[in-house]
Amino acid sequence: MAPRTVKTRRPAEAGDHPKAREAGDPRRSQPTARGWPGRGGGAVGYVDPAPEWRGTSVQVCGLWPFGAGAGTPTVGVPLGRDLDSGATVCCDPVSWFQRTGLLANPSMFVLGRPGLGKSTVVRRMALGLSGYGVHPLVFGDLKPDYVDLIRAIGGQVISLGRGRGHLNVLDPGESTSAAARLTGAARRQLLAGTHSRRLHMVSALVTILRSEPPSDREETLLAAALDILDDRHGTQRTPVLADLVQVIKDAPEPLRAVALDRGDITRYWDITENLEASLTALLGDGLLGDSFARPTTEPMKLDRPVCFDISSIDDSETLLQAAALLSCWSYGFGAVSAAHALADAGLEPQRNYFLVMDELWRVLQAGRGLVDRVNALTRLDRQRGVGLAMVTHTIGDLLALPTEEDRIKAKGFVERAGMVVCAGLPPAEMPQLGQVVELTEVEKRLLVDWSTPPAWDSARSRQADPPGLGNFLVKVGSRPGIPLHVDLTPGELAVNNTNKRWNK
Repeated sequence: MAPRTVKTRRPAEAGDHPKAREAGDPRRSQPTARGWPGRGGGAVGYVDPAPEWRGTSVQVCGLWPFGAGAGTPTVGVPLGRDLDSGATVCCDPVSWFQRTGLLANPSMFVLGRPGLGKSTVVRRMALGLSGYGVHPLVFGDLKPDYVDLIRAIGGQVISLGRGRGHLNVLDPGESTSAAARLTGAARRQLLAGTHSRRLHMVSALVTILRSEPPSDREETLLAAALDILDDRHGTQRTPVLADLVQVIKDAPEPLRAVALDRGDITRYWDITENLEASLTALLGDGLLGDSFARPTTEPMKLDRPVCFDISSIDDSETLLQAAALLSCWSYGFGAVSAAHALADAGLEPQRNYFLVMDELWRVLQAGRGLVDRVNALTRLDRQRGVGLAMVTHTIGDLLALPTEEDRIKAKGFVERAGMVVCAGLPPAEMPQLGQVVELTEVEKRLLVDWSTPPAWDSARSRQADPPGLGNFLVKVGSRPGIPLHVDLTPGELAVNNTNKRWNK
């Protein structure tokens, strides 16, 4: 059998340059997709991706056909980067409601374990919206998380607490001066809303003291006493709780008629005794002190961002914290309603607000019936152009309420929210959260993974950052969630330091 001839190719030598190879062999004279092959050819193992830029259709329209549509709208506050695509995610409840129509109402509910950045993502939205002309309003800052931010953007910080400041729950705020500038139905509507808020606030304070709401008869007595109080003082002086107690003690005939004492003054004292005792406890000697019984220390301004700083109230004073939060919310909502009434009448420019209601669970669990108070506050005079952010830890906070009726109402806060933003959550939370927010199995696993405890960083001899720090899932209705990560810019770090007392 004749031997076969085997052709071999010598290895490329260092002196062989691709251009010096035989021109007649196209396989040796042309580079591959990764460069010139062989020794000394310069082929690379990794090809850099083409640079990408992100912009609006107006900015990049001339690059057709090389443009590609984004998966998320580029409308709103630049919040972070998409964890799947790396693209910038722009998101906030005001812009997505007003400019895109993605939301049915401009509200947001934020859930997540402590320490994963819930307040950070709300601060980012507040900062971005302030640049769009939307004033952030923080109705009760307990840590404080928002004080530095509000000061940095030229806002007003109002301090409340024992020895620091007072907020009169009977103070109508801007509503009185606004009503004086209005006429007809607009004036009547504003005054009626103001009366309703004051009644709800006094009832809420009584509820916190008793851990149960006042009776129907007592609510009727309070409403009648407030009317008598307004007739007595008019616009000359803003009444305080001591004046309300005095009205009940004076037993005027209209109040006795409402009490149904049948002409027996002794029966009147019996009917009003418990109510009078509860209101007297709010004048300075009870658990809540005199924080809400004296004239308002610093009135709220409507033409700038505002933060109510209640961080001086100790965490052990849970009832006082809940009362302070509820009072700030009531006072703030009343001021916003007055601003809208003046704007609708053409007397003031239209201002938009972003309202932050942090630590919602503290109020809801302070006493039976407070869910109704919060529900009434969030529903009264809510108009277009006002965004609302409600923040708590878990759905379990809402479902830990004592009665089924309250639990259903509290779940409604999440169900009515136009947008739900979730940080890391424990596995036990998934069945409860799935009842109010449509989540896929992949999204549930993502939220559970983000709640994993942090590991120990041996290189720096300290605890590493939690795996889910800064990660959030944005859910709008039944749409697929948008996973994103929020990175703080150098300018934001100074106003996002919540551990100042540990810094040297």
